[in-house]
Amino acid sequence: MGNLIYRPPFEADSLLVEATCGCSHNCCSFCTMYKDVPFRVLPESQVEDQLRLAAEIRPEADRVFLENGDAFVLGADRLSQIAEAIHRILPRVSTIAMYASVLNIRTKSDEELRELRSFGINELNIGVESGLDEALRRMNKGYTAEEAEYELYRLRNAGIDYSANLILGLAGAGLWRENAEATAELMNKTNPSLIFTGTVHTEPGCRLYDEIESGAFVENTIGGYLDEEECLLHHLTLDYSFFFGLHPSNVVRMQGYLQRDKERLLAELGACRNRHSAELDKKPVRGQEGAILGE
Repeated sequence: MGNLIYRPPFEADSLLVEATCGCSHNCCSFCTMYKDVPFRVLPESQVEDQLRLAAEIRPEADRVFLENGDAFVLGADRLSQIAEAIHRILPRVSTIAMYASVLNIRTKSDEELRELRSFGINELNIGVESGLDEALRRMNKGYTAEEAEYELYRLRNAGIDYSANLILGLAGAGLWRENAEATAELMNKTNPSLIFTGTVHTEPGCRLYDEIESGAFVENTIGGYLDEEECLLHHLTLDYSFFFGLHPSNVVRMQGYLQRDKERLLAELGACRNRHSAELDKKPVRGQEGAILGE
């Protein structure tokens, strides 16, 4: 333990249990989260030590979020062992969630995915980021949109729900429409239970930061981000997915269910456009966690 811990905001009440350290991919062009953390797998004894401590402190816990990085990289046998230990030591737990990637869905058979679901592994959080191949390639995600569609379909076919992390502006200012439309198409085909949006924000130490600084990558303006999110929402045809747009990097922080709240969400984007009509051609000024200052 002792590493910086990341979790989705909607896992705030979950019991965090560390099973891996770092990220198994750790080469996305926009990310510095684990740049100085070599990937490793924790011994089973360390995982069980955490669970026994949790049983003393939070015996009522009913949800576990496995840390760190993409814990779903673990093999199906190892994940099953961890799940068995969780249920044995914390019998009230019904859901075991974690970060995952398209790349480590690929390493598991359909039968293994179904078996993991039977152990309570569900509601994975996946950094899909975009449905546009050009953006995926430039960001070094390691898969194409077609491959993502195939693996996410296999996941849902096994009964495992997932939330999709999307990054608005990931294709740059010149391709905002193409990125929005391609990403909406991928979401419509793979039916995530939740869509978690943010915008492009980087820190020193990643390739995209250098490309933005040099002008090789042109970030959206404030108006461009509004255009892209509006286009994304217009093209999403999902029913019952939750749109979670509360990341501090967003121009508008909003949330609601698709399709029920879609018109309200679009209206909020329009209201923001009207309020900031004099700033639409400006680039965002960022603060901590990519927060757009002045919003």
